Amino acid sequence: MKVLYIDCSMGAAGDMLTAALWELLPASDREAMLEKLNSLGIPGVKYTITPSVKCGITGSHVTVTIDGEEECECMHDHHHEHGEAHEHEHHHDHDHEHEHTHSHEEGAHHHHHSLHDIEHIVSEHLSLPTMVALDVMAVYQEIAEAESHVHGRPVDQIHFHEVGSMDAVADIAAVCLLMKKLSPDKVVVSPIHVGSGTVRCAHGILPVPAPATAFILNGIPTYGGKIDGELCTPTGAALLKHFATSFDHQPLMRTTAIGYGMGKKDFPQANCVRAMIGEAVEAAPETKNAQVENTCCNNSIVELSCNVDDMTGEAIGFAMERLFEAGANEVYTVPCGMKKSRPGILLRVLCKQEDREKMVKLLFTHTTTIGIRELQYQRYTLDRTIETLETSYGPVRKKISSGYGVKRVKYEHDDLARIAKEQGISLSEAMLKVHLEEK
Repeated sequence: MKVLYIDCSMGAAGDMLTAALWELLPASDREAMLEKLNSLGIPGVKYTITPSVKCGITGSHVTVTIDGEEECECMHDHHHEHGEAHEHEHHHDHDHEHEHTHSHEEGAHHHHHSLHDIEHIVSEHLSLPTMVALDVMAVYQEIAEAESHVHGRPVDQIHFHEVGSMDAVADIAAVCLLMKKLSPDKVVVSPIHVGSGTVRCAHGILPVPAPATAFILNGIPTYGGKIDGELCTPTGAALLKHFATSFDHQPLMRTTAIGYGMGKKDFPQANCVRAMIGEAVEAAPETKNAQVENTCCNNSIVELSCNVDDMTGEAIGFAMERLFEAGANEVYTVPCGMKKSRPGILLRVLCKQEDREKMVKLLFTHTTTIGIRELQYQRYTLDRTIETLETSYGPVRKKISSGYGVKRVKYEHDDLARIAKEQGISLSEAMLKVHLEEK
C-alpha cells in the first residue's frame, strides 16, 4: 500500500504543500510537471520553483506570479474588502506571514470572482483531468463555506478578489494535480500546528487560528505551540481536509522519497511542510498477537446501505469515488426494484467503525437518499503484506495474503500495466516476465 505522510509541525499553506509534493516526484519528472502547471491556462499565472534553505535544511519554494507580479503582503490570506455590496474576498498566503487589511482607497482592487466564476474558470478554461477539476472545486467549496459561515452570508454572496482567487486556484490546482500524479492509497496527516497569538483584520484583533481556518479545521487534531504567528492558512487547511484519509502520527512505513516545501518567513523552527511517501510496513512478528492467526478478533466492519432511483450513473459513480477517497474499504452497487415498479440502485459501503460518521455524511452529501441503513459484521481476513521487487522493468509490488493455512501472491496490477504499456506486450506476458525474473 502506497502511503503519503504529511508533517504539519509548522502548519501548512498551499504553496508549501505544492513544493513538498513536487519534491516527491522523481527528479526526471519535476521539470515536466512544472511545465504542465504552467500550461494549465490559469489566467495570468506563472509558477516558479526555486531551492530554499531553512535552518540548514534544503527544500523548494514555489512562487506564483499573476500578470508578472507576486502576490504582495496586502493581498494575503483573509484580506477582505467590504464595499457597498459587502463583498468578501479571501487571499492565499505564500510566506506564512499573514496580514489582515481593510481598504476603501480609490484605486484598490475592485474586481471580484464568485464561486460560480471560479467554477467556470476551472471547468471551462483549465487543462485539467475531470477528477482533478472536481477536487479543485471541492477544496474551493470548503473555503467558500468557511467564509460564508464566518461572515454570516450565503455562499453565493461570497466573492473573492480577482488576483487572490487566481493565486488560490493556482495553489489548489497544483496540489490536486500532484496528488493525482502521486496516487497514494492512503494519506496520513499529522496533527496540525496552527501557531499562536493574534492577527490584525479589518474589524480588530482576532485570535489564531483565524475564523475561516478554525471553521475548516473543526474536528481535526490541531495544536498551538510557542510559535507566535499564523501557520496554517485556510487554503492549506482545506487541502489537507480534502485529501487526508486520517489525521495521526507517522505510520509504520518504508519511505521512498521525502520532500520539503518551504515558506518565506524565518522562524526558530524550520518553516516547512515535510512530505514522505513509501510503502506501508506490517508490524514485526514479535509485536503481533494471536490476531495474525485468527484475524477475526476485533476485526469488525460496518455496512451502510441506501436505495436511490433518481440519480444518473455518472452521479452515482462520482459518489462512489468520493467514498473510496475518504477511506471506504469497499463501495458497490446492486440493481434493485423500488416502489411504483421503478428500477433503482442499492448502494452499499463497507467501512471501519471509526469512519462511519464520515461515510454517512458523504452519502447524504453526494446521493439523493433520505435514509441510510447500518449493519455491523465481524469478518475473517488474511494477513496482508506488500513486498517490492526490483526488476529490469522497474520496481514491482507483490501483495502477499496468508493465514488459515493458505497463502496467495499477486503482483500489483498498476505495475504490470506500466510494464505492458512500456514493452508493448499483454498483461499476461508482463506477469510472466516478472515471475521469471523473480525466480
